[in-house]
Amino acid sequence: MTESLLVASPEQREVTRLCVQVATLQLQHGLESAQVAQMTIRLGIALGMDSVECALTPNAVIVTTRIKGHCLTTSRNVSDKGLNMHVITEVQHIIIAAEHHIYDTQLVRQKLENIKPFKYNRWLVVFMIGLSCACFAHLSGGDWIIFAMTFIASAIGMFIRQEFIHRHFNPLIVFAITAFVATLISGLALKFNLGNQPQIALASSVLLLVPGFPLVNSLADMLKGYLNMGIARWTLATILTFGACMGIVFALNLLNISQWGN
Repeated sequence: MTESLLVASPEQREVTRLCVQVATLQLQHGLESAQVAQMTIRLGIALGMDSVECALTPNAVIVTTRIKGHCLTTSRNVSDKGLNMHVITEVQHIIIAAEHHIYDTQLVRQKLENIKPFKYNRWLVVFMIGLSCACFAHLSGGDWIIFAMTFIASAIGMFIRQEFIHRHFNPLIVFAITAFVATLISGLALKFNLGNQPQIALASSVLLLVPGFPLVNSLADMLKGYLNMGIARWTLATILTFGACMGIVFALNLLNISQWGN
């Protein structure tokens, strides 16, 4: 009876904090739910826990560890910080090292605290986004005028998106304004009949707003039993797509374009 009333040991508290930190880092940077739970459990087992349970909600993580009959539960709020595979990869490397007994609890904590999200130079991102959308337009049959219009529209759209994200605007507003600007610029090709197929520029310039990763993750979550997470991610992707559609419609109305074709 006395044993069952003992409080959790400092070691169990530390491992529980590390487990919930790992789950939070992976979830807020875009990893699918099944992988988040699996990697969290693997870390707890590697650091000496008898069992670990991880429950995920769209905005929180709940982790329970058990050792020698003593259970400890903790939770953390989760805020979306955007997809960043660098953080996810670094976390998984730390977990694998702990499983091979290369890292102990103290070293795992130090490594997790030293993780800093890697970000490419913003101008390189603007250039590559513009180039990728322009290449898609060219592969779809657009000539070099369409290529140039798509590049300019998508690059400026990406710059606008970066500026609004930096100022912490609502994602729906960010998508709507980005789509509006990109469509407004590429729509000039259709307005003044520039290039061989100006409608291609309209379609290609907003490809940077396709929420592909959230949609893929939502399907993966639902297929693997995380229905609440899958529905939440699907809903978010749908709302962002709706915002992009609003921006496109407003731009076309401003240009007085009633149809995409000639």
